[in-house]
Amino acid sequence: MVRMIQQLLLLQRVVDYIEDHIKEELSAEQLAKMVGYSPFHFSRVFQKQTGYTLMDYVVKRKLQFALYELVNGKKVIEIAMDYGFETHSGFTREFKKCFGSPPSLYKEHGPTSLPQKLDLMSLHEKNTGGIVLQPQILRRNAFNVAGKIFSIENFPADRNVPAFWEQEGLTDGSIETYLYKELSPKKHGEYCINLSRSLDDDVCRYIFAVDHDDETDLPEGLTAIPIPEAVYAIFRTPLVEVDHFAAAIKGTWRYILEDWFPHSSYEVDENGFDFEYYDEHCHYWDFKKVYMEIHIPIKEKSRE
Repeated sequence: MVRMIQQLLLLQRVVDYIEDHIKEELSAEQLAKMVGYSPFHFSRVFQKQTGYTLMDYVVKRKLQFALYELVNGKKVIEIAMDYGFETHSGFTREFKKCFGSPPSLYKEHGPTSLPQKLDLMSLHEKNTGGIVLQPQILRRNAFNVAGKIFSIENFPADRNVPAFWEQEGLTDGSIETYLYKELSPKKHGEYCINLSRSLDDDVCRYIFAVDHDDETDLPEGLTAIPIPEAVYAIFRTPLVEVDHFAAAIKGTWRYILEDWFPHSSYEVDENGFDFEYYDEHCHYWDFKKVYMEIHIPIKEKSRE
């Protein structure tokens, strides 16, 4: 434990340095030398503790700062030059790889505040299994799902919907199999959607569901729910082995609620529904490490 804390403190020095010199050219050799490690050994330690290779993290962090400048009106070519991407096309390619869409589509709903500083010790205490990067922020059109509704008694006073495999009837995959058989959704992916608008009665209702656009009658016991159009903050849990997956989800929820929302320029849009989303990337039989997404409807905080 002492050794791990020492490593986290060293890594925090490097993470802070990257933050303070984000527009400069950074190398693994330079960053490792700061803490007296060889580049090879430091890269291994960095990836083990954060979930990212060192230079992959540097690129992603540069892109998060670049996104802030993009949203605030700076030209793409100027941003590309400032952050060392050399060409417009090179910046756009890396941007799409990181955020899932080109700068032109992301600009409208990008973050209006600078990326928050990372606190590795706090993330370690939350047991996230790695760094939780700034979320993607995008508008999603209304869509429909269908599935089975569950209730949780004595729900805690936050928005955390427990991981679906911890609930009775979901751990063995039988409901998932049933939904795909009966509803035949066009794409793979399961939603665990919080349907509760109030916590006053200490009961949370949520639906375990898949996409469903068919207007035909549903089998008994299943319910269709329309999900309204909304702007979402989409968080990915860090890549972890399956034994740490549930802890990573809970830790990521804690980070969102305790760190991200209080320091962001957003608040939860109560007109929408927050949900956990599980696709093939959480299939531990296909991937050595897995992740899922947490989608939360957001709006700009009131300036009053």
